[in-house]
Amino acid sequence: MNDTANGIEAIMRMAPVIPVLVIDDADHALPIARALVAGGLRVLEVTLRTDAALDAIKAMKEVDGAVVGAGTVLSPDDLDDVIEAGAEFVVSPGLTTNLARAVHDAELPFLPGVATAGDIMRGLDEGLDRFKFFPAEASGGIAALKAIAAPFGKARFCPTGGITQASAPDWLALDAVLCVGGSWIVPKGPPDTAAIEKAARAASGLGA
Repeated sequence: MNDTANGIEAIMRMAPVIPVLVIDDADHALPIARALVAGGLRVLEVTLRTDAALDAIKAMKEVDGAVVGAGTVLSPDDLDDVIEAGAEFVVSPGLTTNLARAVHDAELPFLPGVATAGDIMRGLDEGLDRFKFFPAEASGGIAALKAIAAPFGKARFCPTGGITQASAPDWLALDAVLCVGGSWIVPKGPPDTAAIEKAARAASGLGA
């Protein structure tokens, strides 16, 4: 699993924030991706929460420099769909053995969601040590992640869920955190590309 583990490590280190995107209209995908990349956020997570998601992944891959992945991947069937759409990495809200092994067989970088020590141990059993801490704020926030991460010295995390531009620096200051996931950068509705690029630029500077 070394190659895919190294792959997710590299993706997590590309920028301090991974935009978590809910795309309702595939026609919005291209301008959103262009604005995000122009603002310095190359890694884009398109969640499978809408019917437009797979088409959005395909469209965003046309943007030079974009690294487009699929979020809210729940099953091997979802995995097949996102592979066909061209997703370059996979994010899930939780961790199951079936999904972990399917992603491993597909040789894609994988960022599974965890919220407990048991989740992390299950991931370690599958050769994984890079995780999404989700839902970050609802699971107890920074104090909870500090406590959960403490026994797992090699594990690193991308907290996602309830994080804002204001709170992101506190999360990024943790040694166990490589990046955060955020939905604040792209609000729902028709994209205001100037505002998205501005928000992306501010987010991309958080790790400086």
